[in-house]
Amino acid sequence: MIDKDAIRMRWEADGSKRDERGQRLFAASEARAAGWGGVTAVAEVTGVSRKRITTGQKDLAAPPLEPGRVRRQGGGRRPVTATDGTLLRDLERLVEPATMGDPMRPLLWVSKSREKLSAELAACGHDVSPNTVGRLLVEELAYSRQNNRKTYEGTSHPDRNAQFEHINSQVKSAQAAGQPVISVDTKKKELIGNFKNAGTDYRPKGDPRGVNVHDFMDKELGKVVPHGVYDPTANVGWVSVGINHDTAAFAVQSIRTWIARMGQRRYPDMRELMITADCGGSNNARSRLWKVELQKLADEMQMPIKVCHYPPGTSKWNKIEHRLFCHITQNWRGRPLTNRPPWSN
Repeated sequence: MIDKDAIRMRWEADGSKRDERGQRLFAASEARAAGWGGVTAVAEVTGVSRKRITTGQKDLAAPPLEPGRVRRQGGGRRPVTATDGTLLRDLERLVEPATMGDPMRPLLWVSKSREKLSAELAACGHDVSPNTVGRLLVEELAYSRQNNRKTYEGTSHPDRNAQFEHINSQVKSAQAAGQPVISVDTKKKELIGNFKNAGTDYRPKGDPRGVNVHDFMDKELGKVVPHGVYDPTANVGWVSVGINHDTAAFAVQSIRTWIARMGQRRYPDMRELMITADCGGSNNARSRLWKVELQKLADEMQMPIKVCHYPPGTSKWNKIEHRLFCHITQNWRGRPLTNRPPWSN
């Protein structure tokens, strides 16, 4: 007589905790030990089908499998690509990068989600789920979700390195003489009000800060224009906040304010001023107003002002970008700028 209670006890303690192959072999071993009627009794106790048990009995008599495998070679369901010979070709046609932007193609580059690819393949006669589409893209076609990468810089001037060497020598000469060197630039305009700001910040879980849905400028609060002056020698900076426009007059006024508030105190023997700036915005190399306003400042201070502009396309080399503006961005990330300083002008 077969002791089903003993089989059930061993199954719950050991067999049920094994992987697919282990459960099959366990059930086959119990059926073999039980003798006549063992397959039926074990199937009833464990819930393993009679077919799996008889398959397990064949596995017991066969040589051992390779390490890591639970089925013999060729076992299991056939891959969908084996039963549908044109599936991969049609999928590759849909996601081929050369098709992006072509209005005659069924899908565009911006809409290649797994669900839409699955639906388009279904229209072509392929019965394939979104999950299978994702697996085929990764395993069969070697695709992955990727961002754009800034790679192509365009043409480079043959004297580009010489330009940087000249700027560097001018800065070092001024620093060696104990004269101020400043890096200037204008940060992008910022909306004032309860508007979304990029970045994240720690808050209680499930309680994000609520902001306006639309970024329409508040007519009363308007925008602010932060203009920075960074002193790389002393590693200190100054930011003037404007409320109108980013003009050359505002940029030079920001420098004038820095001289009055910080520059003259730090450099009491100031005889000249060295400025590094990029080639865009209010301080660009071709702006006549920028040059006129600097000349006015030089006349007021009765000292020469030297300006070195970075070549086009190299604005991120300007020291202020990585020494001052980065800290401003980190300080207000994920927080709406709801008011402006009372001293902004």
